[in-house]
Amino acid sequence: MTAIKDGDTVRIHYTGTLLDGTVFDSSDGRDPLEFVVGSGQIIPGLDVALPGMTEGEKKKVNIPCDQAYGPINPALRQGVPRDAIPDEIPLEVGLQLQMQTPQGQPMPVTVVDVGDDEVMLDANHPLAGKDLTFDFEVVAINAG
Repeated sequence: MTAIKDGDTVRIHYTGTLLDGTVFDSSDGRDPLEFVVGSGQIIPGLDVALPGMTEGEKKKVNIPCDQAYGPINPALRQGVPRDAIPDEIPLEVGLQLQMQTPQGQPMPVTVVDVGDDEVMLDANHPLAGKDLTFDFEVVAINAG
């Protein structure tokens, strides 16, 4: 059997969980995830777990946050005056909003605190700062 190496296109079925067992993503009921190994298309901790595996092989890996979505970056949290947010937006903790960077790029943010005068927004990835576990199976390998 062909072993996976960097540059190969692979397809995997996976389930990603937090350390407490909460599922945050899964390919269950969907097509397998397809990507090029070693290209940076997936989180680093999963990318490095694949080389050497063969089609049909299953693996469970624990991935620390620095090899997943990174640690929480305090610089990505910002207070915004409450009156700068339109009244028709129902502000509540956990609400996902879309802002624009100074360059005009869309940036998803999450409301993490609502005060009388200020709303705290967080642009960190929702899984930043979290260690993850992935159970996955290699479905197909196309040599690169």
